Amino acid sequence: MTKLARNRAVIVGASVLGLLVVLGVAQSVLDRTADAQSKAAVQAPRFEVDPLWPKPMPNHWVLGQTIGVFVDPDDHVWIVHRSSSTLADQEKGIEKKTAELCCAGAPPVLEFDQAGNLLRHWGGPGQGYEWPDGNHGIFIDHKGNVWIGGNGGPDSHILKFTKDGKFLLQIGKKGARRKAGSSAGNQEGQVAGFVGGSNDPMNFGRVAKVIVDPKENEAYVADGYLNKRVAVLDADTGKMKRYWGAYGNKPDDTPLPPYNPAAKPAQQFYNPVHCADMSVDRFIYVCDRVGDRLQVFTPEGKFVKEGFFAKNTKGSGAVWDIAFSKDPQQKYVFMADGMNDIVRIVDRQTLQELTSFGDGGRQPGQFYGVHSIAIDSKGNLYTTETWEGKRLQRFLYKGLGPVTKPHQGVVWPGSNATK
Repeated sequence: MTKLARNRAVIVGASVLGLLVVLGVAQSVLDRTADAQSKAAVQAPRFEVDPLWPKPMPNHWVLGQTIGVFVDPDDHVWIVHRSSSTLADQEKGIEKKTAELCCAGAPPVLEFDQAGNLLRHWGGPGQGYEWPDGNHGIFIDHKGNVWIGGNGGPDSHILKFTKDGKFLLQIGKKGARRKAGSSAGNQEGQVAGFVGGSNDPMNFGRVAKVIVDPKENEAYVADGYLNKRVAVLDADTGKMKRYWGAYGNKPDDTPLPPYNPAAKPAQQFYNPVHCADMSVDRFIYVCDRVGDRLQVFTPEGKFVKEGFFAKNTKGSGAVWDIAFSKDPQQKYVFMADGMNDIVRIVDRQTLQELTSFGDGGRQPGQFYGVHSIAIDSKGNLYTTETWEGKRLQRFLYKGLGPVTKPHQGVVWPGSNATK
């Protein structure tokens, strides 16, 4: 090689090396910029559906409308469902004696461990208490007691059991809201023959959910499908201590006109009042389901703030149930929306929706009537489905990540894997 050629090769090589250095520096700058932008972006929890949880149940059992879920301190998942009363004849062939192998309604109360194994099962009518026509909502308190409400036509009471299903207490009397001489309307949503009693200190009006505050040993009752209030009880005796309606107003059972998103917000709750949950800083978050709003109160019933979600949603509404994230500040609210069939992720302080996941359908990660939601100590979410959904699902927590789009769709395994 001549001297000129060697010099040309050296120059070309140096140029290429310089270009690579420049490109490397540029890429490094871009990476740092992207990383900084990612860190500066709004963050939200990420989830993926666990399609193999829970395990199949024994005895050819299937779920009916599944309308309550709670995770206890052992990270065991409890659900309540309506079993055979909400199964079609072809879904309960064993019970109807039309099939040998499929199927039968499982007992109403079921407990699963983290591996998806069924541990306990019980529930239904028994001696000493009145089982609800439409059992609804489940909660395990700090003493290990199981609370169940009901939203069937005559359900105006609350039940408390041990974890093994031993009856402990009935608060209120079944049928207390029935008009004298009337026998009509025994099903959820039917009001013929019944009248609200939102100022009744003894009975309820189709309770959707109960939670218990361990500090004060008080039960907060979302009351409910016929009444229009939050009621607070002594959790040992059941004695009512206070109650309130929307905006902290005295409850009024006067029927409201159909929900109109363009109208001024109603000054009373719509039916149903579907949840009343306490945050770590002791605020009460109340689901006004058909009103598409989440209202926040002090434990004494003083109104603090509200947020609206999918405000144009009619029918059964958008705000069905909530669970709080497991960080010490409970920064996020996870909201089940059974009409739009998604789970919303909401900033708890601002009540602004950050993102959502899910879609309508019957495959894992989709929903049909997503009704209730709960969270375990690891941050995993559990959802149940009513109507024809009849299902329990688990969504695995995959850490925080930047919000890149308002709706994530179906969070299939691998879609939100931690990087």
